[in-house]
Amino acid sequence: MRILFRGLLTFPLAAALVVLSGCGGDGVKEGARGVAGSITVDGSSTVFPITEAMAEEFRREQPDVRVTVGVSGTGGGFKKFSRGEIDICDASRPIKDAELQMARQNKVDFVELPVAYDGIAILVNPKNTWCESITVEELKRLWEPSAQNKVTRWNQVRPNWPDREIHLFGPGVDSGTYDYFTGAIVGKEGASRGDFTSSEDDNVLVQGIAADELALGFFGYAYYEENKDRLRVVPVNDGNPQNGDGPIVPTVDTVKNSTYQPLSRPIFIYVRRESLDRSEVSLFIDFYLKNAPSLVSQVGYIPLPDEAYQLAHGRVARKVTGSVFAGGSQVGVSVQDLLKKESAAAE
Repeated sequence: MRILFRGLLTFPLAAALVVLSGCGGDGVKEGARGVAGSITVDGSSTVFPITEAMAEEFRREQPDVRVTVGVSGTGGGFKKFSRGEIDICDASRPIKDAELQMARQNKVDFVELPVAYDGIAILVNPKNTWCESITVEELKRLWEPSAQNKVTRWNQVRPNWPDREIHLFGPGVDSGTYDYFTGAIVGKEGASRGDFTSSEDDNVLVQGIAADELALGFFGYAYYEENKDRLRVVPVNDGNPQNGDGPIVPTVDTVKNSTYQPLSRPIFIYVRRESLDRSEVSLFIDFYLKNAPSLVSQVGYIPLPDEAYQLAHGRVARKVTGSVFAGGSQVGVSVQDLLKKESAAAE
């Protein structure tokens, strides 16, 4: 599925382009001129706005390079990537073991690059007056496979909530957000009830929750921020006092400092090692990492610490292949710490 610029990008990206084009040395970095070619990207709808914004700015510097950014979900992107069909995969979770094995079978080596933070927000309709917060255990009770066709009313989640139907919305099974959410909440990636309204397009989820007083759903924090006048976010209590007392609201600060647990996560791009040998791809990746600290926030996401981008640059320079995450999400683990460990091991 190909999705063009969404509502998330219209004003923030326009502002980003104006700001970055006028910032001189502190803004968009210019690469070598005169490069031509094409770059193919596919995968996560969550990462799409960042990569599409990067591609748009890169085209200003390299007008003869065509960057095509598609959306098929993280899982769909990895299928194409592991078959060697695309240069870059946008991913809202780390690559899985099965995807790693497929890549190895097809002799596809890759460099894994974290590019931003995102939280997974729990959303309800603004007319919902009862769900002021929710616990991780309640989310598990609601979303685990055994809840299908059984936990169907609000008072089954919490007894003092109304005896009314609950209508669930979430990303489709090819979504990395779906995988991360089920892993963090249910305890196993992909383990979920199936009787909910799903879509790979987050705007469909926004519209569904905004139109239904009995709805509850989840998707990336950045899309909530763009639609917060139409939705209400629900604070999550993980029961761990080290992350703060009581329910925690996802914000830039709570996602970045990982106190919004277990639903704070890094998001990634994966680049084929073979593709990095092409000058247009290596220039685009260099451009991406150099400009991520400014442009990521301009399109509504949360930048990594500067050191994390520097460490990612080091992975590209050394062409370090494979996954730091060992084939799966690691809830609550700092990307910066993982990259440091790998960098130290390589010295």
